[in-house]
Amino acid sequence: MDFKPLSQFIDRITNWRIPWAEVLVMRRNETVFRYRNGYADLEQKTPIDDRRIIHLYSLTKIMTCAAALQLVEKGAMLLNDPLSAYLPEYAEMTVRKTLPNGATVLEKARKPITVRDLFAMTAGFSYDLGSPSLREAAERTGGKVPAREFAAALAKEPLLFEPGTRWNYSLCHDVLAALVEAVDGRRFSQYIREEVTGPLGMNDTGFDLTEEQRTRLAPQYRYDDVLGKPARKDGNDFRIGTEFESGGAGLLSTVSDYVLFLNALTNRGTSPNGARILSPAAVDLMRADHLTESMREDYAWVQLAGYGFGLGVRTHISRAESGSLSPLGEFGWSGAAGCLAIIDPDSQLTVMYAQHMLNNQETYVHPRLKNIVYACL
Repeated sequence: MDFKPLSQFIDRITNWRIPWAEVLVMRRNETVFRYRNGYADLEQKTPIDDRRIIHLYSLTKIMTCAAALQLVEKGAMLLNDPLSAYLPEYAEMTVRKTLPNGATVLEKARKPITVRDLFAMTAGFSYDLGSPSLREAAERTGGKVPAREFAAALAKEPLLFEPGTRWNYSLCHDVLAALVEAVDGRRFSQYIREEVTGPLGMNDTGFDLTEEQRTRLAPQYRYDDVLGKPARKDGNDFRIGTEFESGGAGLLSTVSDYVLFLNALTNRGTSPNGARILSPAAVDLMRADHLTESMREDYAWVQLAGYGFGLGVRTHISRAESGSLSPLGEFGWSGAAGCLAIIDPDSQLTVMYAQHMLNNQETYVHPRLKNIVYACL
């Protein structure tokens, strides 16, 4: 294995417009390559180091889906169950429909939202965190918006389409976090800590930071095209309440910590030290393609050509369409500030790539990085 091209790529993108980048490659449970370059703090010229905490954003979704799959394994719920069996506020939903004359009307939904729809992003939700019902919930809860209050508020908003008929990237996994709370009884962060991060020895992953961890939170940037350089942009705009533990975008972690979770999935649910968070059957269900042909038309992001969508993850289904060097069945997801997870049970390969810049250049960086990794093996 020669990873020089991978380090050269990291150097190239950090000399381009990304303040810092880091990649960690594990093969058969061993770290075979780790490299970072750039500045955690551009203004202070502070080099990036291996203890920096970052916003994972949508990499949170993988852990949320793993946590919810644990409840499926235990028989506490089924994928085909109606969501309203656990969150009754979803029993009577409306769908916004456009008439031939362009007018919009609200009609009663003919199909129920299922638990599977939350996992697979087919419930009919949007990603509008500023909707009237969510704004009202923020006011009513004094700016706290805990997960169950969030879910109850979102249920008041009309759906974009009949559940289970189309795909739309949305707030599904934030509702999934509320579903975990409803089914299990524990607060979502407590469930994650006791059932996932604790068993895996992940001490730097959570929805809130200690005072010591705050000193390690990396500055966040957004590239400013007018200025021609990254500009500071701290905070997580997806966290709409002080008690909102976003199952879709709320976790903070380090590269060293989160790769432990990703590698457990590479091992089909069990860490090298024997901590089992999922069964092999559940991991295979997670990385199966759950899209129908009609849904595939909505799932048209250029960097995901040749990929299907499983239970909260992309999953590789066509090398001819993707142009990717990874094998079929490789899966994972990415985050708004540019993180990328590559989980590959067949190759026994785990990759955690990290950066901390919004408008993250994902369509350029991620497909190239993936091909370089596999070419280096």
